Amino acid sequence: FYLCFESILIPIFMMILGWGYQPERIQAGLYLMFYTLFASLPLLMSLFMFMNYFNSLFINYLLFINMFYLEYNWLIMMWMIITMLAFLVKMPIYMFHLWLPKAHVEAPLAGSMLLAGVLLKLGGYGIIRLIFLFKCLYINISYYFICFIMMGGVYSALVCLNQTDLKMLIAYSSVAH
Repeated sequence: FYLCFESILIPIFMMILGWGYQPERIQAGLYLMFYTLFASLPLLMSLFMFMNYFNSLFINYLLFINMFYLEYNWLIMMWMIITMLAFLVKMPIYMFHLWLPKAHVEAPLAGSMLLAGVLLKLGGYGIIRLIFLFKCLYINISYYFICFIMMGGVYSALVCLNQTDLKMLIAYSSVAH
């Protein structure tokens, strides 16, 4: 999953650099690449930590472990938070989306469609996979997570009201929805 999760960056990066409109496309491509790769490094480290702890990379292995044990284990809680942060950067969420407006503005139409249609959904898919593994842990933090997302959505909607560039408006509206 991790290799496929990261390999989606290559075609979008090439589209932004190759078919972008402005000279700022290089900066936008680098923003996209560095933000997502640096956010995915903790995911890679957490996978190595998982392999060291359980001697396996089969993440569904957690379904077979007693969840009462997982609820009070700080290592599992830390692994879940680090893994979730990597997926949050790929989602259009306020404070984690700093690369998104630049990438939307500088990408061609096909790149913007792939960006909004594929890349932004991948983070949600990863979080959904984690939710099924850590049901009891997500119950504890779900209220704070929902409040944070709602405040970010309202703030992004207010930013949308001030935009004059249509592609920037699309980028911020994808964060607001």
